[in-house]
Amino acid sequence: MGDKKVEETTEAQIAVHWQEEGYYYPSTKFIGQANLTDPAVYDRFSLDNFPDCFTEYAKMLDWYKPWNTVLDTSDAPCWKWFKGGLINASYNCIDRHLEKNKNKTAIHFVPEPESERVDHITYQELYVRVNEFAALLRDFAGLKRGDRVTVHMPMTAELAITMLACARLGVIHSVVFGGFSPNACADRIVDSQSRVLISMDAYYRSGTLLNHKINADDAVKIAKNGGQVVDKVLVWQRYPGKSSTETPMVAGRDFFVNEELKNYYGKRIEPEKMLAEDPLFLMYTSGTTGKPKGCQHSTGGYLAYVAGTSKYIQDIHPEDVYWCMADIGWITGHSYIVYGPLALCASSVIYEGVPTYPDAGRSWRIAQELDVNIFHTAPTAIRALRKIGPDEPAKYNYHFKHMTTVGEPIEPEVWKWYQREVGKGEAAIVDTWWQTENGGFLCSTVPGIKPMKPGSAGPGVPGIHPIIYDENGHEVTKAGIAGNICIQNPWPGQFQTIWGDRDRFVETYFARYCKDPKSKDWRDWPYLAGDAATKSDDGYYRILGRIDDVINVSGHRLGTKEIESAALVVNEVAEAAVVPVAHDIKGKVPDLYIALKPGYEATEALAQKISDAICEQIGKIAKPRKVWLVPDMPKTRSGKIMRRVLGAISNNKDVGDVMTLANPEVVVIIKEMVTGK
Repeated sequence: MGDKKVEETTEAQIAVHWQEEGYYYPSTKFIGQANLTDPAVYDRFSLDNFPDCFTEYAKMLDWYKPWNTVLDTSDAPCWKWFKGGLINASYNCIDRHLEKNKNKTAIHFVPEPESERVDHITYQELYVRVNEFAALLRDFAGLKRGDRVTVHMPMTAELAITMLACARLGVIHSVVFGGFSPNACADRIVDSQSRVLISMDAYYRSGTLLNHKINADDAVKIAKNGGQVVDKVLVWQRYPGKSSTETPMVAGRDFFVNEELKNYYGKRIEPEKMLAEDPLFLMYTSGTTGKPKGCQHSTGGYLAYVAGTSKYIQDIHPEDVYWCMADIGWITGHSYIVYGPLALCASSVIYEGVPTYPDAGRSWRIAQELDVNIFHTAPTAIRALRKIGPDEPAKYNYHFKHMTTVGEPIEPEVWKWYQREVGKGEAAIVDTWWQTENGGFLCSTVPGIKPMKPGSAGPGVPGIHPIIYDENGHEVTKAGIAGNICIQNPWPGQFQTIWGDRDRFVETYFARYCKDPKSKDWRDWPYLAGDAATKSDDGYYRILGRIDDVINVSGHRLGTKEIESAALVVNEVAEAAVVPVAHDIKGKVPDLYIALKPGYEATEALAQKISDAICEQIGKIAKPRKVWLVPDMPKTRSGKIMRRVLGAISNNKDVGDVMTLANPEVVVIIKEMVTGK
């Protein structure tokens, strides 16, 4: 016998135990009307046809002047797409639809109080309102092409109007999630050097009209200490004509938009002819690892990519009523509430409040009333709806043809509930993987072509060519072995740089696997996404969470997501969160936090049952140190579980500032439960 090569498990490889699921196929009815059913799309968008394949997306838009270079790599890896082309995003989302569709609803604004009527804003009304506000921004606020403006607003139609008015003028908008603290807003004002802040006086959240104006005052004060003076604060009124806040207006600095708009009645603004590579907006990613990173997105490439992926992956037709439940303050809202759907002349739903207010049926009532047929949300929301209203969808007469999930991997058990109960077994599901930096979807099934597989994002979307590398830069070719997922090629939705920090951009996303730092060839610059993933034999990718969301137990690297997924198979479990705890012998061991569905009691026997289920599904190597049955998970106001806080408690470390959480009181309860103090 010859020498057998012993395969060693490297540090980059995670032992993946989550079983591959079977395929689910879309209905023939869906395929019959799908925007994309031609499997040749994968050939058209192959690496052999790169980068010219992406002109297919660019041609979905109207250009003042066509591009002369599809991809300019002269400043690698700061790629420039459709160079030489002239375009305006506001024109593409509004003006070009007026001739045939001016009476069509562009935005359905749904207020949180059910007593208030839905505001159906036509494309004509959107055109008028965007133009008048653009005139105000230009002539009253003194904003011009290339200026930055910070927008700290809740989920209202006025937020979309603000963004489109900025885009019309070539002003770079930096939208801050409405639930973020004044500190977070100030950081972004300082970094982008904004001298205008656009806000709103109040908004509804879980039945309460919250004072939002106070955040603007605090943010301006903090920004001034950071060296950036804001000279105008423009405040939209939640109820035009009356103030909904006790926080006074500061004379000479604060102005109610609704009052100033009267001076711009009937004004029309010619859209700025922007270069394709001019920035459209900044979107900051959270600064847990230092100050927030301002991802700079282009005008032409970004808009082409979100229009193309909205059409091909979300199957948006102009006749559709489309509801993405994300917040516009995140990249999903930018790409798939505002720019993508409106570029395609769809009707986009903007809902002000909480999807479970006043009860778990609210989302399905909205869907029924507006006849929504495309639904887009995150696993966080799906788990919450499953937890408090598992039987609610069946009570309402709505029919989704298509459902998107985004933001984090979705556990197979939750996926199946989503498909069966929310989609009523009819809807095609796309489980999309992408990030703030990417502009649009990277991995997903094309719903009319590829079958769905619970727990798996699917292959790269047309034109995206993922590759998995190990720690040493070698490609991982074996199915089921995890490593760092990268994208081999640039794409038009990719961000151009980190605002004001090109070195950090190169270092964070490209340095690790760059083959030659002096090269201008895109092949030498694979993009590091920062997520761990595996590829199965069928070419579908499963995302296992961030590279650092992996627990190394006795040399076995376990994805936190798969342990959480195993826990969710237990019927009583609503939510699960795993955090690593330092262990003298094993290095790290998992602590498992569990929130139960209503009506179930936390008992030692139930904790044991959950622990046994994990050992059974994954193996004893994944056995939690302890299963903590908690009353609720600490969550951000957008509903994300703060695993960082749970990790600090488990490791007896300082939890830091938790006052910006939606439920800071639960941290005290959990801390006492775990540490006894």
